[in-house]
Amino acid sequence: MNASYPKKEKLKSEKLISKLFLEGKSVSAYPLRMVYLKTTFDEAVKIKAGVSVSKRNFKKAVDRNRIKRLLREAYRLNKATYFNNLTTQYAFMILYIGKEKPTFLEVETKMKQLLRKFVEKSIKE
Repeated sequence: MNASYPKKEKLKSEKLISKLFLEGKSVSAYPLRMVYLKTTFDEAVKIKAGVSVSKRNFKKAVDRNRIKRLLREAYRLNKATYFNNLTTQYAFMILYIGKEKPTFLEVETKMKQLLRKFVEKSIKE
């Protein structure tokens, strides 16, 4: 798995997103939370991921978009480290649940913790 985040790895299906929030399990490393679901896709990708930031906590779209960019970049840089030996397909959504604007360093360290927790939990299942 390389360090890119192509279009086919982005979670866009409304049906899959609603199913994810209804049936999915979650792990968190505050201020990040990941909701994940074991599933199957038509494409030959292991993971489809999306990011989200609450409008309630960040009223300005500029702030929400910046945090989403930070989340996507932290995910892109670290996914190869954690998901290289993954065999099943997963869909997950990464949510930012904090109330302060983060720096990239904070987001990246928490993303590493979150991905580590996800891998440990998915191995147990």
